[in-house]
Amino acid sequence: MFKTRKDTVYIILAGIFITNAIVAELTGGKLIDVFGVPMSIGILPWPIVFVTTDLINEYFGEKGVKRLSLITAGLIAYTFFVLYFAIQIPSTGISSVTSEQFKSVFGQSQLIIVGSIAAFLVSQLIDVTIFHFVKKRTGNRMIWLRSTGSTVISQFFDSFIVLGIAFYLPGIMDFKTYVISGLTGYTVKLVIAVLMTPMIYIGHYVIQKYISKDSLLEK
Repeated sequence: MFKTRKDTVYIILAGIFITNAIVAELTGGKLIDVFGVPMSIGILPWPIVFVTTDLINEYFGEKGVKRLSLITAGLIAYTFFVLYFAIQIPSTGISSVTSEQFKSVFGQSQLIIVGSIAAFLVSQLIDVTIFHFVKKRTGNRMIWLRSTGSTVISQFFDSFIVLGIAFYLPGIMDFKTYVISGLTGYTVKLVIAVLMTPMIYIGHYVIQKYISKDSLLEK
């Protein structure tokens, strides 16, 4: 049993964070057209990761985010490790999913896996550093600035690192497509980050109200 309500909040946020990060990585191999530009479908769960990252930053600090980011990176690697062996085992004749279909969905190349994990770790470390840099200068004011500002910068690196390692270096994309795809993905993330700003305030309000009951129980 958790000692405080704040412990419960951390577990819930960590669960949401890890789940969405892994889902994003698992679906990241599928490319879709956004205004004629290829972009990973893995972008869909990232808005939730943005929100939970900022809330964890707000209430549990740099160490809380860095620790969780390292754990999540390890779990992403573990997920692909399990999938690798699952792919090697042939499906039975009555399976509705053939071995080829399973491999085509989950058999992402090693470069995609490496690119995803590298981009995730770099962007998270940049995000937490900028978040606390801004917070030290604004205090508890201007939540939107440290939240959106850290996301805007960190996701620029995330967008180009994963595409660079997974698609540009192996020659799947030429340089022009790489730059256009990176900028398009980054723009989409930027728009989403701005639109999700109210969720930061809502989450902040709900968490603050919930954990404040700890103080009342101690009296």
